Amino acid sequence: MTLPLVILLVLMDVIVYAQPGDDDGSGGLEGNDPPPAPINTKLIWLAILALVYGFYSIKKYRKAI
Repeated sequence: MTLPLVILLVLMDVIVYAQPGDDDGSGGLEGNDPPPAPINTKLIWLAILALVYGFYSIKKYRKAI
């Protein structure tokens, strides 16, 4: 009973995430994709926030012990 359910879920996953469309000749699907979001513009702020959160977590953990 469980094995057919697992097989159904695996096959349904492939069907749900399949992308319809025709090949446009350059290896991609037809249609215009939006430009990718730039990730490098705010990396310094992300690093600063990660360090602050890390120090906060360590301080909180040491206080709990």
